[in-house]
Amino acid sequence: MEGIGHRTLQVNGIEMHIAEKGEGPVVILLHGFPELWYSWRHQIISLAARGYRAIAPDLRGYGDTDAPSSTSAYTVLHIVGDIVALIDALAQDQVFVVGHDWGANVAWWLCVLRPEKVKALVNLSVVYSLRDPKQRTVDAIRGIFGEDLYICRFQEHGTIEAEFAQIGTATILKKFLTYRSPAAIMVPKEKGFEGSLETPISLPSWLTEEDINYFASKFEKSGFTGGLNYYRCMNLSWELTAPWVGVQVNVPTKFIVGDLDLAYHSPGIQDYIHKGGFKNAVPLLEDIVVLEGVGHFINQEKPHDISDLIYDFISKF
Repeated sequence: MEGIGHRTLQVNGIEMHIAEKGEGPVVILLHGFPELWYSWRHQIISLAARGYRAIAPDLRGYGDTDAPSSTSAYTVLHIVGDIVALIDALAQDQVFVVGHDWGANVAWWLCVLRPEKVKALVNLSVVYSLRDPKQRTVDAIRGIFGEDLYICRFQEHGTIEAEFAQIGTATILKKFLTYRSPAAIMVPKEKGFEGSLETPISLPSWLTEEDINYFASKFEKSGFTGGLNYYRCMNLSWELTAPWVGVQVNVPTKFIVGDLDLAYHSPGIQDYIHKGGFKNAVPLLEDIVVLEGVGHFINQEKPHDISDLIYDFISKF
């Protein structure tokens, strides 16, 4: 990770830690759960070498960025507000944006709310779909999967944190980051996360003990509450985004997903992606890439492929 610089910026009332490298057009890389700027370590190096200024923040609630104590301070409007303020703090009118998992959701909503700020978008794993005006997000998810889905379990404030603490930070990170099944993560209360998510005997080649130790050192300090609060604000975000019902994403976009990604196996999602629904919601969707044999943490599992796919797209602008 030599040559990656670190600093803290004041944005939207919080202190945000960013990692950065390179000179040139700015590319902002937004991580997911349970991750950090560090998930983009390979892309930062690669993009910087190709003439870009790559910047990966720790999002609100994560790592060395502030974690407001109020659960309701983690709506999509708060997080998008942070990124708009980051773009302004960098003295940029327009940037390239790359998102994964929760970072992808934030990137979609950045494009809905402030499309003029985004030159082009590359999103991984999580699609954009038009807001359902009839049903709150968690309620809809619960209706499909039931109470045992991890997203529903994450709503239990304090209980989940205590369970993660009992399992241990490094172990819970290993359980999530090595999850490669297309099946949804179901966590019956009687089994808990310990019994529902396998702990790998050995790590995959793309994830080292050193990587786990870095993630764990930061989560030991910050805890998981900030990241979990994104899930706890899903219904509140749904309420607050009512004015944008029916709004499309009108930014040039490339979408990348692994064929073993659980997000690619939600009911109806493949038809949505490949049969016109996604293109209707994102009219400037130019490319969809499905990588074979790849799981959810795609930017870490296939770092060179993802770096190349990002570069191939943004270099056109």
